[in-house]
Amino acid sequence: MTTPTTSPVSTPGKTAKRRAPGGRPPAGRPRGGRSRIRRQLPTSPWLFAAPGMLVAGAFSLYPFLSTVANSFTDRRALLPGSFVGLDNYREMLGDEMFWIGLRNSTLYVLGVVPALVILPLLLALLVEKQIPGITFFRSAFYTPVVASIVVVGLIWVWLLDERGLVNSMLEVVGAGPVGFLSDQWLLLLSAMAVTVWKGLGYYMIIYLAALGNVPRELHEAASVDGAGAVRRFLTVTVPAVRSTMVLVGALSSVAAFKVFSEVYLMAGPDGGPAGEDTTLVMLVQRTGTGLSGRVGYSAAISVVVFVVTVALMLLVLRADRKEDA
Repeated sequence: MTTPTTSPVSTPGKTAKRRAPGGRPPAGRPRGGRSRIRRQLPTSPWLFAAPGMLVAGAFSLYPFLSTVANSFTDRRALLPGSFVGLDNYREMLGDEMFWIGLRNSTLYVLGVVPALVILPLLLALLVEKQIPGITFFRSAFYTPVVASIVVVGLIWVWLLDERGLVNSMLEVVGAGPVGFLSDQWLLLLSAMAVTVWKGLGYYMIIYLAALGNVPRELHEAASVDGAGAVRRFLTVTVPAVRSTMVLVGALSSVAAFKVFSEVYLMAGPDGGPAGEDTTLVMLVQRTGTGLSGRVGYSAAISVVVFVVTVALMLLVLRADRKEDA
C-alpha cells in the first residue's frame, strides 16, 4: 500500500518555513532570517593605498625633501656638509652661468611651447578622417615618441654636422656649410626643432581624443552658414578643444623648461661654444656630479627649477580661468 503524503498544516498567523535538507535554512539567507551587513574597517582604504603611497614617498617625496634640505648646506659628493643658510642662493644670483641657463631655458619655453600647442592640433586634423591607409600615417607620426632620445639626438647630430647630410646638400646647391652645431643660436634652435619633432606625435594623440568629442552638428551648422575650413577651425574646433590646448601648453611648458637630453647630446657636456647653450638642468648635472660635485649648490638650482615650473603651470591655469570668466 502507498502511504499518503501529508502536507504541513499552516497555523493561523504563522507561515510554515521550508528547510533545506539536513534541517538548515535555505542558502543565501543567514540564520534567524535577518540579513547581515559587513562593516568596513576605517583603515581599509588606507591599506589599499599604502603600496602606492610607499612608492611615491620613497621615490618622489623623500628625494624632494632631501633636495630642499641639501640646498641649505655646503654638502659635496663625499662630504656630508654643514648648514650654510641662504649662501647657495646668494651665490646663485651672482653666478653668470645660472643666468645663462635661465635665459636659455626661458627661450626654450618661448620657442617650443607655441609650436607644440598648434602643430599637433593641425596634424591631428589631418589624420582624423577615416580614410584607407590613415593608420599608417598615424603610426609614422607617433614613431619618434617611442624612439630613444639618445638615438634621436645622435641621428640629428649626424644630419646637422658640418659634414652631415644637410650641409652636404647645401654645398651641392652652393649655399655652403652652416654651423648648426657650432653657432650659439643655431644650436639652440636645432635642439628646439628636435624637441618639437619628437613631441608632435604625443600631443597629436591627445588632440585626437579631444577632436573625437566635438559634435559633428557644429561643423555642419557652420558649413550651412557658409563658413569655410579656416573659419570653422577658428570658431568651432579651437573653442571645443581649448581646455586640451591649455593642458598641452602646461605639459609642454614644464617639459621645455626642464630640457636636458636634446641640448646635452647636440651641444656636448660643456653646453656648446663657451657654455652659452647651457640650460638650468644641464647646470644642475654639471655642478652636482663627480667626486668634487657641489651637491648643496646643485640642489639650490634644482629648487629654483621646481619653483619656476610650478609658476608656469599656475600661470597657464590662471589664464585659462580668466578666459572662462
